[in-house]
Amino acid sequence: MSTRFNDTKTAFALKDNFELGRAYWLFRFIGNNTLIGMGTTLTNLSLKLHLPVEWLIRKTVFNQFCGGVSEADCKPVIRKMKQKGVGSVLDYSVEGKEDESSFEATFNKTMEIIDFVHQNQNEGTPFAVFKPTGFGKLAIYQKISEKQPLTDEEKKAWERIVYRFDQACAKAAAYKLPIMIDAEESWMQDAADDLIEQMMQKYNREEPIVYNTLQMYRHDRLDYLKKLHQRAIDNGFFIGVKVVRGAYMEKENARAAEKGYTSPICVSKQATDDNYDGAINYILEHTDRISLFAGTHNEKSSALVMDLMDKKGIKHNDKRVWLAQLYGMSDHISFNAAKLGYNVAKYLPFGPVREVMPYLIRRAQENTSVAGQMGRELTLLMQEHKRRQKEK
Repeated sequence: MSTRFNDTKTAFALKDNFELGRAYWLFRFIGNNTLIGMGTTLTNLSLKLHLPVEWLIRKTVFNQFCGGVSEADCKPVIRKMKQKGVGSVLDYSVEGKEDESSFEATFNKTMEIIDFVHQNQNEGTPFAVFKPTGFGKLAIYQKISEKQPLTDEEKKAWERIVYRFDQACAKAAAYKLPIMIDAEESWMQDAADDLIEQMMQKYNREEPIVYNTLQMYRHDRLDYLKKLHQRAIDNGFFIGVKVVRGAYMEKENARAAEKGYTSPICVSKQATDDNYDGAINYILEHTDRISLFAGTHNEKSSALVMDLMDKKGIKHNDKRVWLAQLYGMSDHISFNAAKLGYNVAKYLPFGPVREVMPYLIRRAQENTSVAGQMGRELTLLMQEHKRRQKEK
């Protein structure tokens, strides 16, 4: 592991002793599959029965991994991280609503967030973001991806999705504000990819404004990136790419097994790592056309980005390259990289406590399957605790 990420004083400078201890116990909890299962069940039951547990959730897991209940509520966190050179990507993390009024509400909220991010861009909010299924039903993306005909009602719903995409990207472009669009399940992603590419062709004529997200646990994504690059050259537009490993592995493998097709997921963790690093290499070879937002909690991949930038003579603060982690995790990467002058941002989830809980539960369940992640977090938190004890 790279020693450049070992400075725990820098990593946890924004945490007081209480917050340091809270993080330690939360990561111990998250690292235990049995406790996560029990905690998830109890949390869901408590919320369903409207028991008064929101205050406890807010004081523990919510404050560890979320910036607040609203954009304005996130401002203190945004300002604190900005002081250490780390930006905030406000992520409205309300999930699971499938009716048209909810899609319209999410779209309107996204437009408000774009305004807020623009107004605070110099204060530490360098990107906007939204999720495709926040703007319309997954089933419609799926039918288009599978080249199935849409009903008249579905055609109108798709037109509304396209309109919402276009309006969000147009507003971001008017502000010259990069906007990232998250990736989701493989069976709906082709429709999202095609729509995002249309937005790139329209709004990325001078610089990358619209960013697509590539989940590199999919074995086809590096090939997709190379073909997108060629189309960008042929059609004269720029590409923004957020590169992540992925968030739906168990669901993807289960569906492939159930329906009897080859899983889109790489055959091993090593293959995923190789695929991810291959994308990093490819993008940093072509920064004349492609900009990178590398979302990773992997120290080796983070170090690779930094080393390749140095090797290729790319300045640490070149706006075409960003490193990113989730708020509340991998602070040793984020704050040490920022101290070295690299562009770094934290994905900062926010929203009403009750409505953000499905997102937080999904994140906790994902993290239990990340080999070594919780152990590394715990080791560093303990090191910082011991360092502070010695300073007393």
